Amino acid sequence: MKTHRSLKTQAALFGAALLIATVASARADVGVGAKPIEDAEVIFDGTREMLDANWTYWKGPRFSSSLPIKWKIVDDPVDKGTVMMTDDPAAAGGKYGTADVVTQKEYRDFRLHIEFLVVKKGGNSGVYLQNRYEIQVLDGDKTKHGMGAVINETPAPYHAYHGIGKWNAYDISFRAARFKDGKRTEPAMVSMFFNGKKVHSNQTINQVWGGPNSGIDGGNDGGKGITDTPGGLKLQCEGHEVLYRNIWIKELDLTKANTEFDK
Repeated sequence: MKTHRSLKTQAALFGAALLIATVASARADVGVGAKPIEDAEVIFDGTREMLDANWTYWKGPRFSSSLPIKWKIVDDPVDKGTVMMTDDPAAAGGKYGTADVVTQKEYRDFRLHIEFLVVKKGGNSGVYLQNRYEIQVLDGDKTKHGMGAVINETPAPYHAYHGIGKWNAYDISFRAARFKDGKRTEPAMVSMFFNGKKVHSNQTINQVWGGPNSGIDGGNDGGKGITDTPGGLKLQCEGHEVLYRNIWIKELDLTKANTEFDK
């Protein structure tokens, strides 16, 4: 009888381990180091060539830098290769909107992977979907304005953050707002994994925060005047040392209001 219970326990443990392994393998497309999924486009691979080819400055009302992009290509402090750093003299003192970079290509619905590393305590940047909706990058902040938050709309999932000096990954599924006869009928929606942990699920995004210096439509009706136009992926420069690497994106057509990741 004792042997029977032992074998039964071992079988249960094996089954649990197999289930965990299956779930982990199903999500091998998220987290630090995730490789591009099928039909995804790599938009930054760590090189100056790709930065200059795929990105430009966002020329918003506060823009005060100039091409070529002044962001630096530096050695990866953790792994081999090179990465880009948000340092631009125009943004010294936290002047967001002065030297933000945005993809030359514009997007509607998409699946995004992006990795970032905050070099120093309090490091601040931001990942802007459609150059409108910010997913915050801000070390030390656990509020709705903090790390990993859909800014001002969700609490910060700070528990998933690896901390300064380490690489972190956002995996995002995004659906643009929908319109009929020029009026918004459905808000934008996002789901997100943060370092492989699901932190946002079909979260609606109701407005653009931060005013006209923040992104597209920020100056329209206090950020609520969303327009039916695509936008690029934007990375914010606030005079802090925040690094980015391994950025890839796949365009989608999400007809239904559902951004959950494919099983």
